[in-house]
Amino acid sequence: MTEMEHQIKALRANHKPTEEREFPMTDENFTVISELSHNYTGIVLGAHKRDMVYGRLARRTRSLGLSNFDQYCALISDPSSTEISFFINAITTNLTSFFRESHHFDYLRETVFPELKKKNAHSKRLRIWSAGSSTGEEPYSLSVVMNECMDMRTWDCKILATDLDSNVLAHGQQGVYDIARVDTVSEKSKKRWFLKDTHNPEQVKVKPDLQECLSFKRLNLLEEWPMKGPFDIIFCRNVVIYFNKDTQRKLFDRYANILADGGYLFIGHSESLHKVTDRFTLLGKTIYQKK
Repeated sequence: MTEMEHQIKALRANHKPTEEREFPMTDENFTVISELSHNYTGIVLGAHKRDMVYGRLARRTRSLGLSNFDQYCALISDPSSTEISFFINAITTNLTSFFRESHHFDYLRETVFPELKKKNAHSKRLRIWSAGSSTGEEPYSLSVVMNECMDMRTWDCKILATDLDSNVLAHGQQGVYDIARVDTVSEKSKKRWFLKDTHNPEQVKVKPDLQECLSFKRLNLLEEWPMKGPFDIIFCRNVVIYFNKDTQRKLFDRYANILADGGYLFIGHSESLHKVTDRFTLLGKTIYQKK
C-alpha cells in the first residue's frame, strides 16, 4: 500500500457521517484551500471563485473515494502528498486559443522580429519564453510567426513553453487539437502549418517544423528558474491576474532581470504594469520594452 493510500485509509476511518450534501464545503475548508493555493502557486482564490473551486475539487474528492472536504484538505495539507500536483492542476485555469490577442502577433511581425534581426545579426540567436503556455496554442502561434519571419536555417531560434499544470503541458507537447480550435488561424497558415489527422477527421496536428524549436517544461513561476536567459521576448499573458500586487512586483522584476536589454514583454488584455514596476516602457496596448 502506498503512502497516499495509507493517508486516505486513515482519513476514511476518522470520518463522521453527515446529513448534508455529498461534499459540504465549509468556510474553513475554503480558507484552507485558498491559503494552500497561494502557498503552492501564488494564485489568489477570492470568494467569487468558490463555486469554481468546489466543482473542480469535488471531482478529485470523489475520485479518491473521500467523503468530504475536511478529508481532502487534510490530504493536500501534507507537503509530501502526491495529491498536491493534482490539486494544482485542478485549480489552474487554462483558457487559450491560437493567435489570441492578435495585435501582439501583428506587432511581432511588423516591429519586433525586424528589429531583432538587426540587433542580433552577429549572434543570430533568438530566445522566446511563453510563461503560462497552457495547452500550447500560444507557443505554437509564436512558432508560426517566428518561422515565417526568421531564416530558421541560419538562425538559432528557440521557444521555451512553461506552465504549472502538467496535464496541459502534455497536451501541448502532443500538438494535436480539435479542428474547431484552429478556426482563428488563416486558411493559408492552416495549410502550411497543420496536418489533418488521418485517423480522426475532427482533429489536426501541428507540423514538425513548428515543434522543432519548442520545448515544453513544467515550472512554478514563484520558485527558482533553472534557465538563465537572456530572453529577447517574454509572453506572460493572463497569468498575473491571479497574483496579488506584491507577488506581481517580484515576478515582473524577475522578468526584467532575465530579459535582454531592450527585450520585449507581452501581458494580457486585463493586466497592467501601472504602479507595479518601473523597469519597462509601454510601447502599445499591453506591449512593453525593458528599459
